[in-house]
Amino acid sequence: MTQDEIFTLIDLPYSQDGLKPVINAETVAFHHGKHLAGYVKNLNGLVKGTEYAQMQLEEIVCKASGAVLNNAGQILNHNLYFLQFSGSPKKSAPTGALLDAVNKAFGSFDAFKAEFEQKGTTLFGSGWVWLAKNPDGSLVITQEVNAANPIQKGLVPLLTFDVWEHAYYLDYQNRRADYLKALWSIVDWSIIEQRYSK
Repeated sequence: MTQDEIFTLIDLPYSQDGLKPVINAETVAFHHGKHLAGYVKNLNGLVKGTEYAQMQLEEIVCKASGAVLNNAGQILNHNLYFLQFSGSPKKSAPTGALLDAVNKAFGSFDAFKAEFEQKGTTLFGSGWVWLAKNPDGSLVITQEVNAANPIQKGLVPLLTFDVWEHAYYLDYQNRRADYLKALWSIVDWSIIEQRYSK
């Protein structure tokens, strides 16, 4: 980190080929090492000498607009996306309070996954599908376009699948539904439970 770097590129908790065969090393290299790194570089240039230089990403996403919002939102979204995965998840399904909330909101874990995939498949253009927590602890699935994040609606973002084409095109071409279905096997639900309990 140099003096000019207010924000830095996150380190991945797995190797570039650690998510194979769901996400291959080439996709991770481009998605993390090029796309996300580019957003970090852009945001550092945009916020230098502004009020945003003293803010956390979450605050910037809730207060900024234009290019600052777009780059900060993409960093926040990608950080949550990359850090929720594991090549060998500690938990492959939610348990405890999170599972209770999933069952209450969607009827069952399988019903939740089906609705989540449907929302991800039908989101037009580029964006993100999210599982988010309301202030009362209940759960909701949201579709967010471009760099938007549920935090802008007063929700706590828990789980996200990136449906920008750069997230899946090298591995799945235009088969977004196949990509969404495959991601479940690398979600580490212990991480999502930690986010829910905060």
